[in-house]
Amino acid sequence: MSTCGQWVKGLQHVGLPTNDLKKTRAFYESLGFEEIYATRNEQAGEDVSFLRLGNLTLEVYENGRAEMRLGAIDHLALDVTDVDAVYAQVQKLGYPVVSDGIEFLPFWKNGVRFFTILGPNRERIEFNQYL
Repeated sequence: MSTCGQWVKGLQHVGLPTNDLKKTRAFYESLGFEEIYATRNEQAGEDVSFLRLGNLTLEVYENGRAEMRLGAIDHLALDVTDVDAVYAQVQKLGYPVVSDGIEFLPFWKNGVRFFTILGPNRERIEFNQYL
């Protein structure tokens, strides 16, 4: 069976929606996380903060729709070297793509390209390539 593993470098970030970015950022900073990047996703109308502790990065975004219940993490993002190759592979495997194909956001220095699929438990898995 073919896999996507040859293009996946590891966990890139965990997506965490919030209704109060300032409060969430202060909480995680009190645990030792450091804000490494902050931006605004104009397309979604969301302020975004990337917080890092060791090799764990959280993408916290204020969307006003956080469910405030257990299991409310929005997505896991895998860091990939070739998003086009991974996209072709997941299409061959028949996994449901829930993003609008491969998308672009102007995050970080040169932007990112990514797409999202659903896992067997309806979890969202994002394949993300820094440009």
